[in-house]
Amino acid sequence: MKPTRLAFLGLAARRQSLPGFILGLLVFILAVTPAAAQEIGPENGTLIVAGGALTDPAVFRQFVELAGGPSAPIVIIPTAGGGDSYDQYFGGRRRFEEAGARDITVLHTYDPEVADTDAFVAPLLAARGVWFTGGRQWRLADSYLDTKTHDALWGVLDRGGVIGGSSAGASIQGSYLVRGDTRTNTVMMGDHEVGLGFLKGVGIDQHLLRRNRQFDLIEVIRAKPELLGIGIDENTAIVVRGDRFEVVGQSYAVIYDANATLDSGGLFYFLAPGDQYDMAAREAFRPGRDQMPLQRVTGTPWPPPL
Repeated sequence: MKPTRLAFLGLAARRQSLPGFILGLLVFILAVTPAAAQEIGPENGTLIVAGGALTDPAVFRQFVELAGGPSAPIVIIPTAGGGDSYDQYFGGRRRFEEAGARDITVLHTYDPEVADTDAFVAPLLAARGVWFTGGRQWRLADSYLDTKTHDALWGVLDRGGVIGGSSAGASIQGSYLVRGDTRTNTVMMGDHEVGLGFLKGVGIDQHLLRRNRQFDLIEVIRAKPELLGIGIDENTAIVVRGDRFEVVGQSYAVIYDANATLDSGGLFYFLAPGDQYDMAAREAFRPGRDQMPLQRVTGTPWPPPL
């Protein structure tokens, strides 16, 4: 019979001096205590969350690199687009081929029963990268939420792979599904409100500045102040590792946090390419020799609506 932890500590106390015992105890605690889990992002792997109309080749190259290089198996899921069918000649694969990818599989179904089969998920079990294209995010929820496909997507991240998506493929990565209404994409909180949840406690909007949507997430955060709102403009993405992300691309990401306002009273603030954000601490940083918090952001909660 193995000695209990208390017996082990008692034996150590008898055999060591007090300072030696304390040191041994600290080593023991560090050895048996698991690392703290990520609060917001996945514990393993990387997310690329793009705001739509993505053409920046550097982002596609980064996706291929994070997947493991040109020979890494990549799966593209075009379901959000709403086409009658998709085959291996799907045009959305061109950007990834231009980025060097050579092993690409297009995977699609609208039927959650099909998405819940071993045969359908087989390409995902070998995949090192998965990309969701644009369209309507509720189609992705209807097809894949809580199926074996959903589990296999988490498996890609668990293996250290990368999941990315643009437009609808960005919003589906949050736990709260923004613009998930089946009637129109102008309804912020609609008949579908649950995403795939790779980012916990987060709602994601896209095409932000190009479509003048910068005020739309305020409605969501007022109704659900526990959420972190992230808006992303076109041809721009955030690259998420754990609880932190960096902005890449050509425009801005925008933060909506019910417990943070600008010193001018503004309810949201902008992050430029290169800026970083800690989603657990809810703190933004500008690049530099010393990472200093973004200026002008205060810990003042949003005022109640007029």
